[in-house]
Amino acid sequence: MFSQHAVIGAVDPTTAAFVLVTLLLAGVVTGIAGFGFALVGTMALATVVDPSVAVVLMIVPILATNVSLLGELDADAVRSCSRRFWPYVLATLVGTLVGMAALESIPADPLTIALGVVTLAYVGATQRAVPIPGRAALEDRCFVERRGMMVGLGTISGVVFGATNVGVQVVAYIRSRDLEAGLFVGVLALVFVGINAVRVGAAVVFGLYPSLAVGVLSVALAIPALAGVLAGRRVRPQLSERIQRQGVLALLALIGGRLVLGGLGIA
Repeated sequence: MFSQHAVIGAVDPTTAAFVLVTLLLAGVVTGIAGFGFALVGTMALATVVDPSVAVVLMIVPILATNVSLLGELDADAVRSCSRRFWPYVLATLVGTLVGMAALESIPADPLTIALGVVTLAYVGATQRAVPIPGRAALEDRCFVERRGMMVGLGTISGVVFGATNVGVQVVAYIRSRDLEAGLFVGVLALVFVGINAVRVGAAVVFGLYPSLAVGVLSVALAIPALAGVLAGRRVRPQLSERIQRQGVLALLALIGGRLVLGGLGIA
């Protein structure tokens, strides 16, 4: 359960300004790349409140930013992608609920380290500067659209997402489908909108919001997040795909490293 000290500390003027700017930046990243908001935002909050507090406070802003990105899809694309990815989405949803149910029982330091490790693993797997032996074979074998594999990947992805807000494993799977850039952003938003809409209700059912004030704070954090997304969407056409990818990976590497060091008590 959240401590009142953690929640109150999160809204003092200095901390509030830091969080607002960071969520604005996280929104910009999401508007450009289609993902990254949950990682950047959760990491920022995790530096001033308990990681489990950060995870729950970010649920509404994550939902809001992904709803804003649904404009990337037209009606035909929504129907096509729903038919194509529904086993993965459903399994991810179930796994997410399992991860949320376990959230309060996870100690803060291991949770922080887990956030960082998963983030760095995604950066390592996605970067193209250093070839990773066996990566292509692994993707060909695991990142497929066979129903059984989609259910397995989705369940694991959901457990991690529900407990940490880290969704890079979902990003990695959708990206492996070689979708056009705009469609990739829209499909990713579609997946996360459904999952996070359920997460809002699940957080209430599981008692993760201890007071109305916490819920109001979570809703308020959606405002700078949406402003950032709108700014990022305006910038996106001016940036090459290479610059987008390298910029996001560099930011995620910094975040992942900071989380691991913080969880180990080094930084």
